[in-house]
Amino acid sequence: MFIGYVVLAVLLALAMTGSAVATFTRNPSVVGSMTKVGVPDGWLPWLGTAKVAGALGLLAGLVIPVLGEAAAVGLVLYFIGAVVAHVRVKDYALAPALVLAVLPAVALGLRVASA
Repeated sequence: MFIGYVVLAVLLALAMTGSAVATFTRNPSVVGSMTKVGVPDGWLPWLGTAKVAGALGLLAGLVIPVLGEAAAVGLVLYFIGAVVAHVRVKDYALAPALVLAVLPAVALGLRVASA
C-alpha cells in the first residue's frame, strides 16, 4: 500500500505543482475556466497556494503520515469545491475536477492503509 501511496503522491504533487504554476502565471486556460465559474481574480494567488500546500503535504506524508492525510483531505475538499462551482453555473465540464477529487481520496485511503 505504501508504494502505491508513494507513486500516487508524487504524481499528484507534480500535477498540483503544475496547476499552481499555471494559476500563478495566469495561464489563459486556467484563468478562463476559473473566470467562467465566477472565481474573482484576487483569489488566484490563494488558490495556487492551496495547490502548492497540497503538493507539499502529500510529499511530507511520505515521512509524516498525518501530513499526507491532511493534504489529501484538503485537496479532496478543494476539488469538490471546484465541482460545486462548475455545477452552480451549469458548466458540466466536470471530468478534470472530478478526477482530481477522486485521486487524492485514493491517496488518503492508501496512506491510511499503509500507516
